[in-house]
Parts: sequence; structure tokens; C-alpha cells
Amino acid sequence: MLSSFWQGITLNRFALHQWREVSLLHQFLGFARAWRRGSWLLPWGDVIALSIIALLFALAPYVSTTLIGVLLLACAAFWFLLTLSDEASEGLTPIHLVVIVYWGIMLLATALSPVRAAAISGLIKLTLNVLLFLLMARVLRRPRLRTSLVTVYLLTSLVVSVVGLRQWFFGAEDLATWVDPTSNFAGTTRVYSYLGNPNLLAGYLIPAVMLSGAAVFAWPRWTPKALALLSVLINMACLVLTFSRGGLLGFVAGGFALLVLLVQFWSLRFNQFWKQWAIPVLIGGAAAFVVLAVAALEPLRDRVLSIFAGRSDSSNNFRINVWVAVIDMIKDRPILGIGPGNDAFNRVYPFYQKPRYTALSAYSVFLEIAVEAGFIGLCVFFWLLTVTFGQGWRQLQRLREIQSVQAYWLIAALATMVGMLVHGLVDTIWYRPQVSTLWWMMLALVASYYTSKPKALSPE
Repeated sequence: MLSSFWQGITLNRFALHQWREVSLLHQFLGFARAWRRGSWLLPWGDVIALSIIALLFALAPYVSTTLIGVLLLACAAFWFLLTLSDEASEGLTPIHLVVIVYWGIMLLATALSPVRAAAISGLIKLTLNVLLFLLMARVLRRPRLRTSLVTVYLLTSLVVSVVGLRQWFFGAEDLATWVDPTSNFAGTTRVYSYLGNPNLLAGYLIPAVMLSGAAVFAWPRWTPKALALLSVLINMACLVLTFSRGGLLGFVAGGFALLVLLVQFWSLRFNQFWKQWAIPVLIGGAAAFVVLAVAALEPLRDRVLSIFAGRSDSSNNFRINVWVAVIDMIKDRPILGIGPGNDAFNRVYPFYQKPRYTALSAYSVFLEIAVEAGFIGLCVFFWLLTVTFGQGWRQLQRLREIQSVQAYWLIAALATMVGMLVHGLVDTIWYRPQVSTLWWMMLALVASYYTSKPKALSPE
């Protein structure tokens, strides 16, 4: 009974490929298939799409959000072009289905928003991200293209991290008040690299740490593996030096998830002793590492202890006051919220804010979703997480049986999602395109492994 319920919730029994084969809509939209077969460029459509996506991730840390928006529009247009000329055999996934439902709830929230014009702006941004997800989920089905996109992001993040480390050694100007001036931590440099904000940089680097950790095992030959190991160390050091408390919590949670999934993936090779003791040893070792790191580094220790300082820390006090106001906003529109986007939030929040506590967002992804789309939207978001982790685990077990190296990217994507969700408890850096695109990339990575029928795979 419980198993059947879980299968239903995670849509494991949904035969989406069969639906598409008989879909009148897909048959109508397939008029461009013949044109595609005669085109010189469209047979290379996935490679061209990868080039556009790779350009987006290679430029994201350095360019304006306007240019990122233009590249997102290019991705959306190319997805439509490829979809119109698709064959019916190219199926959807359960993750696609829930993403579409989530977008539909946001569309309804926009239609019923008290600040509809502002909400439309947020809906457009969400739509561009969803279309990027759809294009990536298609392209990343091919292992070589999947590895290529991850490599582009990791090389870009390495440059970002090196610049961040340079700021630590040579100093960096504070672009905002990021530290309580009365705390022991006052005067400590917080690096921000090209992102302009240490919390945003931490959110950007969580996927970099997880994916570079996976690259140590996924990349062939010793030279790329050495580069991956160097990337792990540099990205991890830069993330820690942001001293972003939410980022540090996300890093610890994501790193622990990464190690647990790796141990589970390798457990087929373990003898009886390690099958029994690998997880306890991992938990103990990870806890000891975190405790020693916090104890040895005074700035890190001060930053971690400030998490438990309550309202006596100015940053904590600010967030608590914003959260109280946001909860009042949710109480007034609990069903479908005020509509998506920071523009809608900025139009409504001033009516609820406490004096001197202006905010651009809810400082919590989960509260932000509840504000934007009410409890219906929040429930659909949790459904999306359930389906994604459920499908990810299912595909990981399939790849585990043959010890496929492609499983390492799936492991890193799932661990990254854990880290970003924990970071998202106390921050909304997801709503910056440099980070939001990475979230949708992780969803696309998981979706790209979906198969409705078992396939014969090689370990490569």
C-alpha cells in the first residue's frame, strides 16, 4: 500500500512516452519534422543548443542581468525550434510534468495578483528559467554534452574562485554592510569575486564544490582528475571565505549528502565490514572535520556562533523582522499569494514591513514561494522536490548496478540540490539569475537520466 502510494506520488508509473506518441497536440506541432530532416543545421541542434547554454553559464558571473536575459531568450527560442521538429519518441519525464504544474500555479497566481503588472514581470523571468530547464533536460541526455556543460561551468567557477581568493589575500572593498560592526567578526574580509555579494557567491559555489568533487571520479585520466581535485580545494576555500552562514550550512549539508551517496554507490564493492561500518565512520569523520575546522579558524568560529546569537546579532534580527512581516503577508493571501517575482514583493512588502527593515525578498526560499503562490504553490514545490529526488534515486540505483561513471554527475546534482535548499532556508539568492540558472541546471541534470524502460548501458 505504502509502496503504491509512493509510486503514485513520484509518477513512476506514468508512461509519458506513450502519451506523446498519441498526443494530437504533438502531432499538430510536428509539422516541422520534414523540414528538420532537410535542414543542414538542425541535425546538429543539440550541439548548437549546448553552445548557447554554455555561453550563458560561461558569461553569467561577469555580465549584466540584461545580457543574461537575452541569452535566456535565445535558449527559449531555440527550444521552441527544436520542439516543433521533434520526433514523438523523444519523451517527457515526471519532473517535466510537475514543473509545468508549478508554472501553471504561478500563472494563476499572476492572474489573481493584487499587483498584476509587477507579477507579470516575475512570471516572465520564471518562464525563461523553465524554458532553459526544458532545453537543458533535452540536451543533457547525451553523456558527452552533459559532461561538456559541467566542464564549462567548473572552469568558469574556478576563475571566479581564484579572484575571490585574491580578494582574501590582498583585501576587498565592502560594497555593503555584511557584518555586525559590534561583533568580533567586524573587520574581517568577506570575499565576493565578480558576484558583488558574498552570500550570492556562496550560492554560486555550492554546485561548483559538488560537481568538481564528482569530476574527480567522472573525468578520465590523471591530469583532468588533478584539475578537478584542485578545483574542489579552491572552490571550497573561496566558499568558506565568503563567511556566508547560509552558504556554510548549505555546503555542509550538500557535502554530507555527496559523501553518503558516493558511499552508497560504491557499496557494491565493499566487503562485509565496510558495508556495515562505512556510514557510521563517514558520519563521525564528517562531524569531526566540521568541529575541528570551526575550532581552528577564529573568524569561522565567530561566524558560526553568531547563528545561535538570536536577535543580539544584527543580521539575525533583521531577518527575523522580515520573516515576521512576510508571515503576515502570507496570512492575508494564503491560497495563491501575491504573484511571482521580486517586483511584486517590493510593491506589497512596504505595507507590512517594520520601520527601518526594508527588504527586497523574504530571505527564505520557502517563505518566498508561499508569499508568491500561497500554500498551493508551496505544496506543488514540495511535490516537485519529492518527484525529483525520487526519480534521481531511482535512476541512481539503475546506474549503480553497472557502476556507470555518468552516475557521478547525478550524485553531484542531488547533493547540490540538498545544499541549495538548506542555504535557501535563510536566503533568497536563488532569485538572482547567476544562481537560479544553476538550480534549474540541477533539475535538468536529474531529469536527463530519466528512462521509462530499462536500457543497456555501459559503465562509460
